[in-house]
Amino acid sequence: MAFFGNQFSDVVEWDEFRDDMIFWKWKNREIKKGSRLIIRPGQDAIFLNNGRVEGIFTEDGDYDIESQIVPFLSTLKGFRFGFNSGMRVEVLFVNTKEFVVRWGTKNPINIPAPGLPGGMPIRANGTFQFTVNDYVNLIDKIAGVRDSYLVEEVKIRLTAVLDQLLMKWISKEGQNMFNLQANAHEIGKGILDDLNMEVMDDGMKVTGFQIMSFNYPQEIQDMINKNASIGMVGDVSKYQQISVADAMGKSSGSNTASDMAGMMMGMNIAKEMMNNQKESGSEQNAGSQDAPTASGDAKGPNFCPNCGEKVSGAKFCPNCGQKLA
Repeated sequence: MAFFGNQFSDVVEWDEFRDDMIFWKWKNREIKKGSRLIIRPGQDAIFLNNGRVEGIFTEDGDYDIESQIVPFLSTLKGFRFGFNSGMRVEVLFVNTKEFVVRWGTKNPINIPAPGLPGGMPIRANGTFQFTVNDYVNLIDKIAGVRDSYLVEEVKIRLTAVLDQLLMKWISKEGQNMFNLQANAHEIGKGILDDLNMEVMDDGMKVTGFQIMSFNYPQEIQDMINKNASIGMVGDVSKYQQISVADAMGKSSGSNTASDMAGMMMGMNIAKEMMNNQKESGSEQNAGSQDAPTASGDAKGPNFCPNCGEKVSGAKFCPNCGQKLA
């Protein structure tokens, strides 16, 4: 390339970088004199000779291979470029980012549940993250025979075992089958450890696993929602009143049948409220009748305050006619 002043020079770089690619191998295996290495942010460059790691370069930048790279290669330190000869090596570029993958169960998972012989069919979805953490294992198991490797291939591999892992950790003793979301973190931790066992020998590590939601069959979900609503209200009669009032609010004014139903429901609510008030009032009246009054229990004087005549509790004095009570 004329840019480097040498027609045999070359640029070693990952020029078609993809976010969804884990690694990419530079295809021209002979590096010419005057060639340069370009490492972009988020990339590492690994020089390989006959499948053996010669050097790993992690700092992004633009390097002269002859003066800045070759001196650090394990067995090629003394290599000298000739005019027409080049260095035959492979350069593996590795994407160092943390990959985020969305997952979801393709088919319902039948989780064993009491009273359901076939199990409870449950779906789930979420995300997991992974990264490359061991270049030697990556090269030995995958990069040694591949020119590139996509995130989608890892996703297919891991989601193939997710159904079994979900069943394993959901079925753990003590899990509430109707409130799995409350235990999602604990279930996710168990699955994370198992997924790591699947990829650790290939030089990768699963750094996170999240369960966003569990999805039940519609009939089961409706039952859960209804029980949750009753639990929040705490009183069945109040729950019924709220449900009726909500139905009234949603009824359409242009529908005569809906209007009539709404009126009847409103009348029933009003009648029930009046009955409740009557019962409450009756209880209060009964209590007031049982309580003695000050005037009923008060006794008249034994002697007339006007003339002193003994009256023995009479309402009028027999001597002077004075009113006593």
